[in-house]
Amino acid sequence: MTLEYSFIIPVFNRPGEVRELLESMLKLQFDRDFEIVLVEDGSSISSGGIATEFQQQLNISYYYKKNTGPGDSRNFGMRKAKGNYFLILDSDVLLPENYLQEVDKFLQQDYCDCFGGPDASHPSFSKIQKAIDYSMTSFLTTGGIRGKKSAANDFQPRSFNMGISKKAFEASGGFGKIHPGEDPDLSLRLKKLGYKLCLIPDAVVFHKRRIDWSKFYTQVQKFGMVRPILNKWHPGSGKITYWFPAVFSVGFLLGILLLKLGIWWLFLLYVLYFVIIAIDAAIKNKSLGIGFLAVYATLVQFFGYGYGFMKSLWHIHILKQDPEHEFPNLFFKNV
Repeated sequence: MTLEYSFIIPVFNRPGEVRELLESMLKLQFDRDFEIVLVEDGSSISSGGIATEFQQQLNISYYYKKNTGPGDSRNFGMRKAKGNYFLILDSDVLLPENYLQEVDKFLQQDYCDCFGGPDASHPSFSKIQKAIDYSMTSFLTTGGIRGKKSAANDFQPRSFNMGISKKAFEASGGFGKIHPGEDPDLSLRLKKLGYKLCLIPDAVVFHKRRIDWSKFYTQVQKFGMVRPILNKWHPGSGKITYWFPAVFSVGFLLGILLLKLGIWWLFLLYVLYFVIIAIDAAIKNKSLGIGFLAVYATLVQFFGYGYGFMKSLWHIHILKQDPEHEFPNLFFKNV
């Protein structure tokens, strides 16, 4: 089967990011045509003019629709797309020149109906963005992609860098109305339907993520909140790693409390961990400043996710409350 690729990109008030993404797509090294479906999700700042600028150089279809969230916008784009394999990206990514080559090479050799790829920071990113990227992707934290070739059956692709066949999309109905969390929810449903999911290690994108601390904290807190909901929807999908940020946060606070009692060992363990984080991040980014910022990013990530996870666990699994009623900000009502 010849794979015909359609990129699906939802966008909400981010025309500058769309321009940068399309500029990176101009440089893609690929010997077949590909389609780009840009879906404006009720934005007040349109990207339509930018799409028009690139239509002479790229095969772009642009659609404007009411705001129903990124998941429903991706579904909209996939229904409009002409290809038989959909490549889903967030608008805040940049593509390396070999991205599509790596995807196609892998799928031709070991086809799967849904894949995910890693993300990394671009040299042009700010120090805060690089620190956040480190905290979300480093082996020393619980962030980023937790999939390896040896654990492909447990891998859950993320929608900033994800592919899905037209057949799998039609069978599953695509993304649900929860956000964030719509991507692992779809991954788990596809797995139940018997579709093969995989990680393409070399299909890397440069992902900007959040650009300030408050937005990053809100984002990871929501990540924590949706996980107990997904565990309820998909029994057996829970992992012990989902508890790590909460345990880390409680342990850190306990270590500070024990300091007042003259007990130092627990707090010193955390200090050692932070030193390792700082050194590793500084070496990888060739910046001592990013090393220190990575420590703070890790704290924000763990405390935000941990708090969201425990709050949701209490309401959903202990009090048995309805997720949509208790956490309406995690669901789009007008889908």
